[in-house]
Amino acid sequence: MKTPLWNSSNDQPKSTRTAMIELLNQQLADALDLGLQAKQAHWNVKGPAFIALHELFDEVAAKITSAVDEIAERTVALGGIAQGTVQTIAEGTRLTAYPLNILSGSEHVQALAAALAHFAESTRTAIETATKAGDAGTADLFTGISRDVDDLLWKVEAHAAAKS
Repeated sequence: MKTPLWNSSNDQPKSTRTAMIELLNQQLADALDLGLQAKQAHWNVKGPAFIALHELFDEVAAKITSAVDEIAERTVALGGIAQGTVQTIAEGTRLTAYPLNILSGSEHVQALAAALAHFAESTRTAIETATKAGDAGTADLFTGISRDVDDLLWKVEAHAAAKS
């Protein structure tokens, strides 16, 4: 959903700002969904690795919450409106729905890793889009988020890498 720009002295062309606001709001919907998926895993994980995964999933949610705030604030800094309601998340997310009937740590690791990988991929695409549009600030924002998400994916996937 397109939103009007509010008056800003930002020197980027209106067309660039509009395109970046749309991109940022798309990533915002995905990031909000990802954060909620991490909390779903955090609340419901069971099994012998419970405490390790419970704490890891909470770390994922916290880092994604930080990214959400950065994405939303960049949207507003460009003169847009951050669209972060439940309705806009449900309408706009590109992530696969998180399975609600899983309990085991390995099932949550698999589901959350898939969501993180999808978000990492779309974030790298967002870096390219912002770079081509000439918005180094937005590209830099997504570059930092990309590094954090790659780190989180590594930590989550480490739980499935080897059986000891």
